[in-house]
Amino acid sequence: MITNLDQLDLTKKYTYADYLAWQFKERVELIRGKVFKMSPAPSDEHQRISGAIHGIIWSFLRNRPCQVRHAPYDVRLTISNEVPISEKRKKAALSLTDDQIETVVQPDITVICDAAKIDKKGCMGSPDLVIEILSEGNNKADVDEKFNIYQDARITEYWIVHPIEQTITVYSLQHEKYIGSKPYTSGETIRSQVLKGLDFEVAEVFPG
Repeated sequence: MITNLDQLDLTKKYTYADYLAWQFKERVELIRGKVFKMSPAPSDEHQRISGAIHGIIWSFLRNRPCQVRHAPYDVRLTISNEVPISEKRKKAALSLTDDQIETVVQPDITVICDAAKIDKKGCMGSPDLVIEILSEGNNKADVDEKFNIYQDARITEYWIVHPIEQTITVYSLQHEKYIGSKPYTSGETIRSQVLKGLDFEVAEVFPG
C-alpha cells in the first residue's frame, strides 16, 4: 500500500487505478501518466478569490442545467497517448476503465453542462469550463502544461486568474486551439462565451 508520496517512482507512468489506491495526504494530479505534486494548501487570498468566483457562477447557474464544482474535485480527461479514443467516445464521455485513464486533474473551479459526465468519482470527460487560480507555487512550466492539457482535451473555455496582477484571462477553443482575450482588469466586465449571459465586474473577485 502506498501511504507516502516518497514511495512513488516519479519516473514511472501511473493510471487512475493507481491514483485511487494511494493513501497519502498530499494532493497530486496525473498528466499523461506522470505524477505532479500540487501546491500546498491554498492561501487565504486564493480561497477568497475561489469562493467569490464559485459564488457568482453558482448563483448564475441556479435553475440551469450546468453544474459548478470546486477543488478538490477529480476531472478525468480522456487524452491518453496510449489508449486510442474515438471522436464519438470523446463526445459521449463514455467511461474508460480506471487503468486506461492517465490524466486526472483538479481545477480550482469546474463547470459541467452534460450531467452524463458526472459520477460518484467526479467528472469523466471534458467539462465545459475550467478555472485555475495561480499561486506562488505555479511556475511557467506548470501553467504551460495545464494549458496544453486543457486544449488537447478540447475544454471549451479556460480561465487563468492572476491574484498578484488581479487579472483574469479567458481562453476560448476555436478550431481546436485556444484564443486568448486580453487580461480583464479592475473596472472591466468579464463575459463567458460558453455560459451565455454570465458577466460580472472583475473587482468583485479580488479582495480589497
